[in-house]
Amino acid sequence: MKKAKSDYLIQSVSRALDILEAFSIGQEALGVTDLSRKLKLHKNNVFRLLATLETRGYVEQDSESGTYRLGMKTFEVASVFLHHLGLVKQARPVLEQLARETEEAAYLGVLDGPAVVCVDVAETSQSVRVVSHLGRRLPGHATALGKAQLAFRTQGELDQLWKAEEPLALTGRTVVGPSRLAEELARVAAQDLALEDEELEAGVRGLAAPVRDYAKRVIGAIGVRGPAFRLPLDRLEGDLAPRVRVAAREVSRRLGYAILPA
Repeated sequence: MKKAKSDYLIQSVSRALDILEAFSIGQEALGVTDLSRKLKLHKNNVFRLLATLETRGYVEQDSESGTYRLGMKTFEVASVFLHHLGLVKQARPVLEQLARETEEAAYLGVLDGPAVVCVDVAETSQSVRVVSHLGRRLPGHATALGKAQLAFRTQGELDQLWKAEEPLALTGRTVVGPSRLAEELARVAAQDLALEDEELEAGVRGLAAPVRDYAKRVIGAIGVRGPAFRLPLDRLEGDLAPRVRVAAREVSRRLGYAILPA
């Protein structure tokens, strides 16, 4: 009988990875005590693991506070992954074109459970910008990038996602509740387009469309986000909606999705 891969785990390697994964947005710097408490490991073990990671450049220590943060080697490894990720590579020129055409920041996002992760962004030339959230996990139900993908999950898949992480209201406009979410995602699926109307952050709007691969699977979303004063609903639904749809179709085409003539 073939063994499960979990039977081959090396505990020290696994714990070193636990340390790297303990850092996050909002917890960029952690001390030995913080990590010991968070991971339920003895301080001596945490210190030895940190020393190894620091030697290899995966973490670095602040000389004044004594806390640790992720090192440049972590960024280098992540950059290699993103470079070879077909979606990012194929979407990059389309993102740049979309940003030029709309004069707004253009984003590429992929689902991670019920959340969406922004994996690439082409920034706007405008002086007033919104926070890009590049690399962060954001609640999928509150973002256009997330809704553009969640809309194509089965109800069973959605039930599992909501069970793991209940959709919460982040602003007064966030769509929550099973019936309201189902209605919203059905609308997104019908239009192949998702609107974000100050649902994640007050004063920020966005629009996104799904990206499909050669197997017709929705594997990502592309869209724009910006200050609400520059993105009134009539501009989003009039000028920007067709541009976002065209961009998503172009990335899909580059990934082998066969688009039938309209």
